[in-house]
Amino acid sequence: MYFLWLAAAYLLGSISSAVWVARTIHGINIREHGSGNAGATNILRVLGPRAALPVFIFDFLKGLAAVQFIRFTHLHFLHLADNLDPYMANLYTGYEIALGICAVLGHIFPIFASFRGGKGVATIAGVLVAISPAPMLLSLTVFLITLLITRYVSLGSIMAAISFPIFVIFLFGMILKPEITLTLKCFSLIASTMIIITHRKNITRLRDGTENKISLKKNN
Repeated sequence: MYFLWLAAAYLLGSISSAVWVARTIHGINIREHGSGNAGATNILRVLGPRAALPVFIFDFLKGLAAVQFIRFTHLHFLHLADNLDPYMANLYTGYEIALGICAVLGHIFPIFASFRGGKGVATIAGVLVAISPAPMLLSLTVFLITLLITRYVSLGSIMAAISFPIFVIFLFGMILKPEITLTLKCFSLIASTMIIITHRKNITRLRDGTENKISLKKNN
């Protein structure tokens, strides 16, 4: 049963809203335009904010919903128990993370779109909001501030990724909420690393000064 829900999370992640919106509403294959990624950022560059916003929201909700699949398993009852021992708490968090990872892998390698998807930032954000909302909301604030100052989506994503484990491990894990599980602390580092790795080309362009800034107007 647990493996079936993991498969369901992957299939949910494989629904590529960027491909669907671009093809159905605008009549183009988004993977042949801009950066070639099937994600909200490339939709924003090619088709503008009106097309990008619903794509971002859908991709975000995919990650959020995938974690909720735990409610259909016996592990859900662990969340209702008081004072879980560390093993059971890590088990619960670990399965939440596994569901989230499957959704993100579905987004990056979608079975419904020839395994060519996006970078998974919005979906990862949804996963992390579901698992650890307070640190993730702080990281989203870092993203928005960086984006407003620089107009680089990639730099905002990278800065949010760097800030997330700092918030989880140090601000919450040591000061505000010491009961945060070791599994979540480790995953915060893994998720941060994953996002930075998927942005390695963007990092090169940022270094070379060739990275594209976003515009609030639709590109013609």
